[in-house]
Amino acid sequence: MSSVKLYKYSGAGNDFVLIDGRSLDAATLAHYRSSETISNLCDRHSGFLAADGRIGADGLMILGQKEGLDFVMEYYNSDGSGGMMCGNGGRCITAFAFDMGIRPAGDHFRFEAADGLHSAEILRGKGTRKIVRIGMIDAFGLRKLLGGYFLNTGTRHFVLFCPDVEAVEIDKQGPELRWNAEFAPEGANVNFVTALSDGTLKVRTFEKGVEAETLACGTGLTASAIAAHIAGIPATKKDGQRVSYQLHARQDDLSVDFIPADPATEVFLTGPAEQII
Repeated sequence: MSSVKLYKYSGAGNDFVLIDGRSLDAATLAHYRSSETISNLCDRHSGFLAADGRIGADGLMILGQKEGLDFVMEYYNSDGSGGMMCGNGGRCITAFAFDMGIRPAGDHFRFEAADGLHSAEILRGKGTRKIVRIGMIDAFGLRKLLGGYFLNTGTRHFVLFCPDVEAVEIDKQGPELRWNAEFAPEGANVNFVTALSDGTLKVRTFEKGVEAETLACGTGLTASAIAAHIAGIPATKKDGQRVSYQLHARQDDLSVDFIPADPATEVFLTGPAEQII
């Protein structure tokens, strides 16, 4: 089996082990795609040790290639489950692709993830930290239920607005909603959102596949912004049809902009992506 160098990136605190899989043989790729290997590397007590001392990760990604695209994003949760998009992961793997020497033919990267094709642009960068804007899929599957909103932004999300996200017992309420029968059999990620007086949104997310609160969830922040518009919460900014929301995750600020339409199209997520070295 080929020797593989592991990298660590963080998107607003949502951290990932990354592997450049473009030249790896089939046996090596199969090893790193196995649930056992992924769970071991992501384990918060005994997993991959990053240069900054942090152990484990929220997920693992493999950088792949495909003719006509700049790269392929292969994403797995820390429990080894896959088949979904990760917004913070999308920004991180874009930064990783750039750091690995991949340069887009035009201004934007084009890549494929589990939910389809995406675009990405590195807006600026300083040292190991870059600000990346990625195009998300059009949101779909909107349902109002359980006092909140369910929708799919590349991953299944439930958004619940509350007076104070800091008062939420997320370790209790998160799993209860994540496994609610309304979302069976796959379940859903759960986002608790508070609209602040300055017009921004504060978001905490309980992520399935990690089965815990994470410091940020890109598809969850995207779902929260779209749900906020549906709920009548004023956007931070409006430019013609396009609306933009500023959001606070646990340790970083991000933005989501989109055109409201059944429930949202031309959706973009902007935020940091940082290599941990």
